[in-house]
Amino acid sequence: MAYRHVISALFALLCFSAKANVPYIAFTAIVEHPALDDVRKGAIEELKIKGYEGNKIKITFDSAQGQPVNAAQIASKLVGAKPDVIVAISTPSAQALASATKDIPIVFSAVTDPIAAKLIKTYEKPGSNITGVTDMAPVAAQIDLGLKIIPNAKKIGVIYNPGETNSVALIAVLKKVVKEKNLTLIESAANRTGDLSTAAERLVGKVDFVYLPTDNVIASGLESAVGIMSDNKIMTIGDAAYVERGVTIGSGFNYYELGKITGEMIADILNGAKPGNMAVRSSNNIDVMINRKESIKLKIKIPDGIAKNVKYTN
Repeated sequence: MAYRHVISALFALLCFSAKANVPYIAFTAIVEHPALDDVRKGAIEELKIKGYEGNKIKITFDSAQGQPVNAAQIASKLVGAKPDVIVAISTPSAQALASATKDIPIVFSAVTDPIAAKLIKTYEKPGSNITGVTDMAPVAAQIDLGLKIIPNAKKIGVIYNPGETNSVALIAVLKKVVKEKNLTLIESAANRTGDLSTAAERLVGKVDFVYLPTDNVIASGLESAVGIMSDNKIMTIGDAAYVERGVTIGSGFNYYELGKITGEMIADILNGAKPGNMAVRSSNNIDVMINRKESIKLKIKIPDGIAKNVKYTN
């Protein structure tokens, strides 16, 4: 009997050791919304392809529920848990983690401008313990898309969160694009989701179409802004992922694909790569989507050159 107990104890110890050696990947995001959720799903799927699945990996996820204070608390908790890699989806989550640790590898994703956010030194060689995937929107291409549909447009509206680093960086690019095209940009700020309806109403009657950037306030409460624009027959343009949620037309990255790129980088780090030596990555594939229902409602004629290369929502 004693011998049997010893064997059982050894077996339990071996199981514990095996579990202890399983890679631990901690995901966190500033908020849960479809684009950021797709990043996480894509990363986990890619890790499965690389052989990290089931009892071969430990994965956790924490959402900051849109609150930077929560992001800081989550960062502190994760640093204490000492995962093998922390994946920060969104700029605020990445900034919180970058401040919390210089030792644990961090892979950011869905970060618009990691240099402006002070996460990295250069795209080619980020330095320190961090690297990741950027989702800097193809702003010029998006505005060109809007102008192909409304060629006489002169005034472009934009709703954004001035308190979000990635949003401010994106608006800086938008201002440059608008200036180069001799257009007028009319800004309307929304510091939180509850401000979106008011921000949208401020643009009614003043713009030819409205640009909706990939910031987390917009992404969290998109429908409230889009509904007001739709009711007032104003076309909206933004990320391709927004189109299924009511935006008229969009182009941008597939966030699930960005997630798969993120998963590749996580796997590389687990295999010994140093984050600081890994170049920041992005995707070369741009999706173009048109909301069929909205385009009919707004009586928008889609030019032939666009219509051949897009996908439509139902």
